[in-house]
Amino acid sequence: GDSWGIFTFLCAALCNLPALPALNCSEELGAGQSIQQTYDLTRYLEHQLRTLAGTYLNYLGPPFNEPDFNPPRLARAERVPSATVDLDLWRGLTDNARLAANYRAYSRLLCYLRVLDGQVGTAELRHRLAHFCASLQGLVLSIGGVMSSLGYPLPTGPAGPPAPPGAPAAPNDFLKKMDDFWLLKELQTWLWRSAKDFNRLKKKVPPAVVTLRLEARGF
Repeated sequence: GDSWGIFTFLCAALCNLPALPALNCSEELGAGQSIQQTYDLTRYLEHQLRTLAGTYLNYLGPPFNEPDFNPPRLARAERVPSATVDLDLWRGLTDNARLAANYRAYSRLLCYLRVLDGQVGTAELRHRLAHFCASLQGLVLSIGGVMSSLGYPLPTGPAGPPAPPGAPAAPNDFLKKMDDFWLLKELQTWLWRSAKDFNRLKKKVPPAVVTLRLEARGF
């Protein structure tokens, strides 16, 4: 009957698929994979920072390396981009606005960390800071890649130097250490929130799609 004829035709077609000249399978790499890679890098940096922060706070010494040390934020530390934004307000922003805020913040934090890298007194800590800076630079580039893949423009203008021209240095060693403490604290909060941002974003954007293209010559 007709059903048997259709079945026979399909079997014959499947058996002869290898003979078709241009059958290929390709993966379209898009925003989904870029977001997944950025999320993975953010989680890796969270893990890396936990070790680095502990080592650096021990380098600063007491009271900075004490678990219950929680000083108020000083006016000097306001130059460091703060992640202490109301969560409901933050989630109410568009994806573009959150990505742009992350891009700007990590660009500025990277400037501060590079200055920090040049000031520490031990070779091992300098090596760890340099490695972390390289990873953070990768995160900035990765966020830029996500924005491009989603059709968003990159934020314009310089990220800003660690301090405005003519800004006074810390008047004493304790306040300098306080600046370093707040830099690490804000960086930890940014990475924690960014991981949540990219986890939500990857659920909204479908993963890379596997497509089957058949270029049949002579049909």
